[in-house]
Amino acid sequence: VQLQASGGGLVQAGGSLRLSCAASGRAFNNYPMGWFRQAPGKEREFVAAISWSGGSTNYADSVKGRFSISRDNAKNTVYLQMNGLKPDDTAVYYCATFGARYGSSWYKASNYNYWGQGTQVTVSS
Repeated sequence: VQLQASGGGLVQAGGSLRLSCAASGRAFNNYPMGWFRQAPGKEREFVAAISWSGGSTNYADSVKGRFSISRDNAKNTVYLQMNGLKPDDTAVYYCATFGARYGSSWYKASNYNYWGQGTQVTVSS
């Protein structure tokens, strides 16, 4: 399984970015997908997740109302639309494939088994 994240960059506070994560080598449609982020000196934290069908989503409280996760199974791609960006959103963003049994938490990084290489998002004040 390979996950390739892209779309990061430098943006001013209040701006927007859309991250993409292209998957290959696995039945992408069958699994929930998640986005996590890690800022310098901090632990990796959950951002958002989406069910295999796209019908269910979850968000960290810090991004609710500003970020939106979606997926296109025909393109084997998951997206993270980020609006109203804040300097605190600065981090490396990672996409990941959920690998735990059904009903396990989407919020725990240890429940994801394949990770992309990360894409840097920097928000200036």
